[in-house]
Amino acid sequence: MTTTAPAPVQKKLPRRSLVAWLADTGWRHLVAIAVSIFAVFPLLFVISSALNPNGTLTGSNALFSKFGPDSFIRILTGNQTPYLLWFGNSVFIAAVTAVASTLMAALAAYAFSRMRFTGRRFGLITIVVIQMFPQLLGAVAIFLMMTAIGDIFPVLGLSSRLGLIMVYLGGALGVNTYLMYGFFNTVPVEIDEAAKIDGAGHARIFFSIILRLVAPILAVVALLSVIASFSEYLIASVLLIDPESQTLAVGLVKLVSNPRYADWSAFSAGAIMAAIPVVLLFLALQRYIVGGLTAGAVK
Repeated sequence: MTTTAPAPVQKKLPRRSLVAWLADTGWRHLVAIAVSIFAVFPLLFVISSALNPNGTLTGSNALFSKFGPDSFIRILTGNQTPYLLWFGNSVFIAAVTAVASTLMAALAAYAFSRMRFTGRRFGLITIVVIQMFPQLLGAVAIFLMMTAIGDIFPVLGLSSRLGLIMVYLGGALGVNTYLMYGFFNTVPVEIDEAAKIDGAGHARIFFSIILRLVAPILAVVALLSVIASFSEYLIASVLLIDPESQTLAVGLVKLVSNPRYADWSAFSAGAIMAAIPVVLLFLALQRYIVGGLTAGAVK
């Protein structure tokens, strides 16, 4: 006669009270929900304003009270708002600035990380300190400088996209260099020494080996440069006088600069369309962002 073993007795776990849950982890969820609502509300307001055909913010207080593509059609087909031209100028300036500034910052970071020379530490500190001063302080000086340069080289003067790119590149050796410097320090020096034994110089080591190993930080710096130059307004509004050479940020401000009638609906529609490529680029490079920002802080 066989006997079956008794089934194990399952102990009932005591239910946690609501107060205990709130004290332990619940308050984190509540804070996250509140912060999410606070962050999403402006976006919902902009979308509601873009879909409102009235063109003013007065009628946009009630979210999504009216729907219509009039704002998008108005900004894309208006004679006084060459949106596609502004968009193309912004994309061109942002792309060239991102590539050139990333390469310049990488070269500077490699020099500070791998070479030992007089004034190295002072140069690093100076690069960071200079970034503490806002662009507003140099707006007048930049305007006068570009005016003088335009008299000699018109292609680099006022209303020149190339001139604006050169101004942006003038400030490229800033926080990006220091950020890359921290990442370059995580790459073992033994790799450089092995390449030098095989006869490679600094240029070959940098372009053939180091750039492949620091791809995450290159993507991060390029993304930050695209966002900064794509949305920059102050210097672009000072230098780009010709409407055909203006960027999207400068052109959209014209829609709301008239005190009698500010077309906030078209402005919101243009801002939404301008944000789409930046968001897509961010999503495409997001796998590099965490690694690129955190790896340089280890050492």
